[in-house]
Amino acid sequence: MPVFPAEGTQAPDFSLPRDGGGTVSLKDFKGRKLVLYFYPKANTPGCTKEAMAFNALRGEFEAANTAIVGVSADPVGAQDKFRAKYDLAFPLASDESTAMLEAYGVWGEKSMYGRKYLGIERATLLIDAEGKVARAWPKVKVDGHAEEVLAAARAL
Repeated sequence: MPVFPAEGTQAPDFSLPRDGGGTVSLKDFKGRKLVLYFYPKANTPGCTKEAMAFNALRGEFEAANTAIVGVSADPVGAQDKFRAKYDLAFPLASDESTAMLEAYGVWGEKSMYGRKYLGIERATLLIDAEGKVARAWPKVKVDGHAEEVLAAARAL
């Protein structure tokens, strides 16, 4: 099974369908930094809080020449509703096949209340302008995370 990309390695290439139609790809961000964050499910409390935190700081991320993309296994329609409901100003990508999620090492077995299931580990990558992983957060706690990622983007 692929592992979460280490700092200093090339980020795996991807091209995914996104909310609003079209696709979003790693190559779209060449020459800019990219926050690529993985979340388990749209419209759940933790994922909503995380998306709102990144959205609240979007102007500061832009000032740091850093784009934001959220990725989950939700279908595009669910991503559309999530983005519209919370007026999110960045793309939400859909990986229903989980191929990209597996390539990034964030898709795997999870356990809740003794029940095992396959799902997404909440994680974030800061990718530099050349497509290399500059910072990696393999296990994310939502509170204060967007601010920590912003500080790392500014320092890069």
